[in-house]
Amino acid sequence: MKIVLSSCQNLPDWEIDDHPFHLELTRQGITFECHPWDSDIDWGCFELCILRTTWDYVERIQDFKSWLERVSLHTKLLNPLKLVSWNLNKGYLLDLAERGVPIAPTEWISRSVSVRELMEKNGWEKGFLKPVVGASASDTLRFTLKECTEAQAFLDNLISEKEMMLQPYLERVETEGEFSAIYFGGQLSHCVQKIPVKGDYRVQDDYGASDYAIEPIIGLTHLAEQTLENIGEGWLYARVDALRLEDGTWVLNELEMVEPSLFFRHSAAAAEKFVTSIKYILQSMSL
Repeated sequence: MKIVLSSCQNLPDWEIDDHPFHLELTRQGITFECHPWDSDIDWGCFELCILRTTWDYVERIQDFKSWLERVSLHTKLLNPLKLVSWNLNKGYLLDLAERGVPIAPTEWISRSVSVRELMEKNGWEKGFLKPVVGASASDTLRFTLKECTEAQAFLDNLISEKEMMLQPYLERVETEGEFSAIYFGGQLSHCVQKIPVKGDYRVQDDYGASDYAIEPIIGLTHLAEQTLENIGEGWLYARVDALRLEDGTWVLNELEMVEPSLFFRHSAAAAEKFVTSIKYILQSMSL
């Protein structure tokens, strides 16, 4: 059997996190190819298409959705089409919150509204704006109540093209960052903590942030398992990103099921666990 890993046209040279995964596929005798998602190839010649580094989809979201639908007609797509389509829009957080999963307080914005009024209504001294569809902290803004004029201009510049979210700015992210729990085939693989550079809030390594392997934390894994219990079955991988509120409460920041970094570099066993999950799926397909 042959599988394909979907990527993007201009994958940065510094992206090497999936290399242990590639090496493990080869070690276990699985033939694979990597292709940008918008390549003109016959996706149907592969038994399985695994979404990986499709990082340029955000600005071409409709094209990407159309591609997902086409590919899923010709091969098995993982994660599955229905789940990925749901996960592309951060409105999924509202769905999960309605099922009891704790998230940060959020105002969902689909048209121009008064940022100051929303801040004052919620009693927030600091706010954070981000798009409902976005990646790598793009189009995000932290601001104080005194900076609402600038925040309003920021929102008004984007709202005609993007739905937005307004949340209280969680200052704790500057010191302890974001925590991630990575799951393969329904089982916890490893956990990571991502800490931004001093004074920043962005936890992506392309902004200079640091990331480390950590031992599983009960609050983090409890939140992760509560989240994953609400998404059904049939998925291959998931990364649950969490933050802690000032009172220590764990909240879901994002559930990453489309193209997340899986931090293979922080777990010697992770690549083998991932490939084992893939082999199980391939074997079940051949029965």
